[in-house]
Amino acid sequence: MLGFWPALALVVGNLIGSGIYLLPATLAPLGANAMIGWGVTILGAMALAFVFARLAAKLPCAGGPYAFADAAFGPAVGFAVAWSYWILIWAGNGAVAIAVVSALSVPFPALASGAPAFMTALALIWGLVAVNIRGVALAGRIQLVTALLKLAPLAAIVLVALWLLLRDGGAAIAVNPPVPLGPSAVAGAVALTFWGFLGVESATVPADKVKDAARVVPLVTLLGTALAGAVYVLVAGAIALMMPADVIAASPSPLAAFLGRSWGNGALIIVAIFAAISALGTLNGFILLQGEMPWAMARGGVFPAWFGKENRHGTPARAHLVSGVLVTLVMALNYTGSTGALFAEIATISLAAGMLAYFVSALAALKLLRDDRAASFAAALAAGFVLWMIYGLGLRANLWGLGLLALGLPVFLWVRRGRITPATAA
Repeated sequence: MLGFWPALALVVGNLIGSGIYLLPATLAPLGANAMIGWGVTILGAMALAFVFARLAAKLPCAGGPYAFADAAFGPAVGFAVAWSYWILIWAGNGAVAIAVVSALSVPFPALASGAPAFMTALALIWGLVAVNIRGVALAGRIQLVTALLKLAPLAAIVLVALWLLLRDGGAAIAVNPPVPLGPSAVAGAVALTFWGFLGVESATVPADKVKDAARVVPLVTLLGTALAGAVYVLVAGAIALMMPADVIAASPSPLAAFLGRSWGNGALIIVAIFAAISALGTLNGFILLQGEMPWAMARGGVFPAWFGKENRHGTPARAHLVSGVLVTLVMALNYTGSTGALFAEIATISLAAGMLAYFVSALAALKLLRDDRAASFAAALAAGFVLWMIYGLGLRANLWGLGLLALGLPVFLWVRRGRITPATAA
């Protein structure tokens, strides 16, 4: 079982991971639009966190978005949400694994591209699949340690930025060519920056494995999201303000490059290793979720019962293995020579596929919590935010997402026709 601190580490660890280390490079060409995007995303993420917190207090059961959608709209919508969220997790894990490798490419340049980067990412994924099959307690301990370690370089970024501003004043601010502000550019930034908040619902998914879930899950959801938002604003702001945009865009690890300018190559390598540890913690947390979601679906009778079986350690090993195969396939299909390009490609596709889960969760709150005015307001805000984010992801990513969602229809019909007995009837 997960207590308060491991549960908080799950939320913080899933939020503060690959995004803050790689997104500055992806967002650099957007200029000030990127910082506006961070602000909008933080507001939207806090609205979602509030929605998930209130829903978790009302329904502290396994499945998170799936459980909420099923309770509000029935098994068909519940399946669509669960399928959407499952795709979001396992497809996104490919991007997180690439983020680990991208950071490792600083001390090990051979990992910057090509087959070595691809194979290393796969080794990380399958290693953590094995850890999570071994048991949730081991995965929780790893999450707590990595969550603590990942805060060290982020605190260093903020402290160095403050020191440079106090020492050099305006000279510490980089001169970058102006980038026009526009709603389309901000929407594109929001679509990318939300990657840094993917996992706001993390504690709701394994709620059956959290002690005192009705109290702990809502608390860690709100605290973890607020902490992540504060860290993102401080760190992303420092990088964007004090480094040339072209340097940020070309760096495989912008945070390491920032500290390396002040402390030399030794610091650059150390921070890159911490960045890899941070993203590794995120990968561990989401691999935990990628097994829990199909397990909860099977237990709810909307997914093949085969996925609902547990091993002797009490973990859904079968679901973990299938999810590992799927993330391997999506990485292979989108493989390019550059880790940065591969990260952006898989991140946007996984987000597009998973937006349905966030949108329906907001609608579920409007129905299940209609007497709660604060929750209803947050749910309406969250729903609008998700729709705008879908627009920002662009046509290609959304078509990929729709295609992946459509693959779930035959599975749902197969189960509904009774060709597979639900786990609950076994």
